[in-house]
Amino acid sequence: MLSAKKLFQEILDDDEAFRLFCSIAAGGEAQGGWENGRIAALVPESERALAPKIARHGADEDKHGRIFNAMMAKRGLEPVAVPAETDYTMLLERRGIGVAHEKLRADQPLTVRDVIVYLAHSRVTEQRACEQMLMLRKHFADHPDIGKAIRMISGDEDNHLAYTHEELLRFAAAGQGRFIQRTLRACALAEIRVHRDVSLAVLDRMGRILDWPRVRSALLAVGIHVAYAYERLRGWRRMVTLEMPRRRDPLGGPATPAPEAA
Repeated sequence: MLSAKKLFQEILDDDEAFRLFCSIAAGGEAQGGWENGRIAALVPESERALAPKIARHGADEDKHGRIFNAMMAKRGLEPVAVPAETDYTMLLERRGIGVAHEKLRADQPLTVRDVIVYLAHSRVTEQRACEQMLMLRKHFADHPDIGKAIRMISGDEDNHLAYTHEELLRFAAAGQGRFIQRTLRACALAEIRVHRDVSLAVLDRMGRILDWPRVRSALLAVGIHVAYAYERLRGWRRMVTLEMPRRRDPLGGPATPAPEAA
């Protein structure tokens, strides 16, 4: 039975596979932390009230990166270089999704539409992150080594997703609705393709590390392609809807510290 729980358990049980998984995750979180930090510093004057929330988002991402590095260190493992074909955040940036890094490296204020692009990009990618962490939380929330970290990261991702809904709805009410929907759709369609490509690349790496039979790797690859076909047909729509979150102002306070157990 090729269940998600069994697959991740195999990764968890093998040092090399676990090191690759954590290195990829830590690299993506660190990149997200940098992007949010720069956006917080460059928001236009009219949106300065949003800067602390963006900074909190970035601080959370940095914390997640430290958690994944700490999980490796706990097992005496060093991070490995992230293969380019598995670098989710950079592949999205190369497709023009999110605020261009050229703008983030400059010292010129962003525009309101840049902020909306950032929020739309975050709304789509945080949807994916929430779903992935929900799966891990379902199966490993009580794991003695990684359970506490998974619960914390999952809770943070839920807050990030809620925050993007709240802020995008605020901009929609201010007359930016059509631009928001166009941007969300473009982000979602690009994200599902990048997610497919990264999933196949990670599958190939993990298959070689764990010495999976070719039949197993082929079946898993088929599953990834089927999931992409569904998302391309209609699954992407879940990434573009907006609704007011039950918990308002989810990023209104300071970031919580990383769990010592990690």
